[in-house]
Amino acid sequence: MDAKTLLFVGLGLVLIVYAAALIRSGFVMPTVLQTAIGFVTAFFDTLGIGSFATTTAVYKLRSMVPVKLIPGTLNVGHTLPTIAQAFIYTRIVPVESTTLVLMIVAAVAGSWLGAGVVVRWPRRRIQIGMGLALLAAAALMLMTALQLFPSGGETLGLSGARLVAGLAGNFTPGALMMLGIGLYGPCMILVYLLGMTPTAAFPIMMGSCAFLMPISTVKFVKTGTYHVQAALGLALGGLPAALVAALIVGSMSLGVVRWLVVVVVVYTAINMLLTVDAGQEGQASRRAKALADLPGARRL
Repeated sequence: MDAKTLLFVGLGLVLIVYAAALIRSGFVMPTVLQTAIGFVTAFFDTLGIGSFATTTAVYKLRSMVPVKLIPGTLNVGHTLPTIAQAFIYTRIVPVESTTLVLMIVAAVAGSWLGAGVVVRWPRRRIQIGMGLALLAAAALMLMTALQLFPSGGETLGLSGARLVAGLAGNFTPGALMMLGIGLYGPCMILVYLLGMTPTAAFPIMMGSCAFLMPISTVKFVKTGTYHVQAALGLALGGLPAALVAALIVGSMSLGVVRWLVVVVVVYTAINMLLTVDAGQEGQASRRAKALADLPGARRL
């Protein structure tokens, strides 16, 4: 079998791993809103906009998922539509097989190490990380809207020093995905900077996510650091959206949508960073009230 055939086999295997992890976690029927969020975010994700920042914005603005559970919810919930994207784009978009496989392996390695660290972080650290990650994502989207990306090249593969740089570059966003920042934007910039044809970013970034997200899902499920109902809404709503978006990917203008996403994500990131201490103050206030209500507390 050639490398791409092996990739398809691998995608089938990680799909089994992902399904087993979800079965282990149990099933909670998602709400219509949770499923709709999965559909909309996965639809634009398939078009290359990304889903992590947009989903985080909705969760934060509507207070739907606790901040500490957002990274795990994003990774668990968006895995299924991402695997579908990987199947589609790996088949239809040309890219050199060795480069594709090695870039995916680098991202998976980064996610494995990143998940092991993030699931142990306290709420405050995750909130700061998420805020900074959202600002970074917004900056990448702004660069896309302003057409500030490098023009890229024509090559379909990498070798030598450029391949080493590509592996190191894809390792880092793989780890950052565990903080809730999507891999698509960084990977797209990386591909352009390395002189590859821009379309090569699609199978690389979607294949990377399709392999690393099921693996990180196992860790998030094991530690219980995700919102089961919200994640299932993303999965069930996202799968049909990925299939629909893949059929019309070349016929839709995304300029206005990109600008809207930038505004929402910037607002959410700033709001998250400004409310870091507020969450702690709220907890301190609740603890103080609980102490005041204890018998004999007024005599202390």
